[in-house]
Amino acid sequence: MTYPVEMTIKPEVKAFFDEATNTISYVVKDPASSHCAIIDSVMDIDYAAGRITYVHADEMIAYITENGLTLDWLIETHVHADHLSAAPYIQEKLGGKIGVGSKIMVIQDTFGKIFNEGTEFQRDGSQFDKLFEDGDTYQIGDLTALTIYTPGHTPACMVHVMGNAAFVGDTLFMPDGGSARADFPGGDAGELYDSIQKVLSLPDDMRLFMCHDYGPNGRDIQWETSVAEEKAHNIHVGGGKTREEFIKFRTERDAQLDVPKLIIPSLQVNMRAGEIPRDKDGNPVLKVPVNGL
Repeated sequence: MTYPVEMTIKPEVKAFFDEATNTISYVVKDPASSHCAIIDSVMDIDYAAGRITYVHADEMIAYITENGLTLDWLIETHVHADHLSAAPYIQEKLGGKIGVGSKIMVIQDTFGKIFNEGTEFQRDGSQFDKLFEDGDTYQIGDLTALTIYTPGHTPACMVHVMGNAAFVGDTLFMPDGGSARADFPGGDAGELYDSIQKVLSLPDDMRLFMCHDYGPNGRDIQWETSVAEEKAHNIHVGGGKTREEFIKFRTERDAQLDVPKLIIPSLQVNMRAGEIPRDKDGNPVLKVPVNGL
């Protein structure tokens, strides 16, 4: 398969691990300039106390500032259900455009109903600066990035390829972690299998960067692997497992999983590009739909 981007360029990738949500965010730097992108930033929340802070985001801001970098993009690989995006906070400090897959509109329509959002909540993706389609390209300095549509976990998932690095969101986990669940509204195990095959069709030496890692069997947290490693050793799809085998396993496994602890605040915030919803008086507020999920 041929791709419209150069995949031998090696961008500089700095990872930031958020222990509270097991999320890995990244600053990705164009090796030929001082321009960079952020992938999947995290805003801190004490849900029980209703308190928002920005410790994780401030670490990324400090790294970019101290290294004299220019932030071009704040990329969301999908609408996360397990952590809140800090994209607007970072954008206010450093600039850059917030981008997400164009199927965000499906998410907004689905969860706009679940959270009983009024007509003032726009369901056209206009909260974001850029809505990506499958096969779109965009620039990080001199580095051309490519978007690959990878639904299954959610309808709006995309993998972002930047040189020899691909940021896979929740499409894949580390080989011993397998794959993400496919039972959220709009999710589909068969689509997820097909999307994973798209990722595994990238060059064998493509570096793959995870959005989450949970340290299976007590190992240290990891976030980088390769296409070759995933094809050979991924416990859910590696070694030639069939689509039918994957669908059966994934469906049975998902039925046993708990709802993510932060799904209610995460979806409300992330479908708004990281903005916290407000009540009629302009106060930040989150809803809890009873028996809605």
